[in-house]
Amino acid sequence: MKVVIIDYKAGNIQSVKFALERIGIYATVTDNISEIISADKVILPGVGEASYAMTALKGKKLDNVIPSLTQPVMGICLGMQLLCKYSEEGDTNCLGIFEQVAKLFPATKLKVPQIGWNTITNLKTNLFKNIKENDYQYLVHSYYVELSNYTIAKTNYVIDYSSALQKNNFYGVQFHPEKSGLAGQIILENFIKL
Repeated sequence: MKVVIIDYKAGNIQSVKFALERIGIYATVTDNISEIISADKVILPGVGEASYAMTALKGKKLDNVIPSLTQPVMGICLGMQLLCKYSEEGDTNCLGIFEQVAKLFPATKLKVPQIGWNTITNLKTNLFKNIKENDYQYLVHSYYVELSNYTIAKTNYVIDYSSALQKNNFYGVQFHPEKSGLAGQIILENFIKL
């Protein structure tokens, strides 16, 4: 099983790598196109700013490669938002796999970014096998993706939003499974088994 973590200098690459090692998966961290294409599973991590991240992906010519992948692909946090068509953050055209737009949370009394534990509900697909409704995941984000036909999990913070998406072989999770304890570990294991 060859698992690749796409290297574009995202902030959570090492924590994703260590989380996979805890379940016995030794992933390759690379920006090499042929390595990415030949992987059994691909993870697009992400912590940071959307326009900077897209510039980094374009600089490595990965903006064309990622949408063409046919194996299971998981975007994590900013990685999920980059799978969408557009982000309000930095007025950024993203990878366009999902039709959705990553939007800034509306102003309320709740602080933005959302930082900390929150529940995931309305769980769909085998990505959430053995995960209970209202299990907690760890989140850090200022931008969210609206609910849609692609939503496979939702969370409420300010509003209900998509905490996970799926379209064909592409999965996105807004939360950080690598920082979410046992529930996050189970989700990573489920992704590896897809």
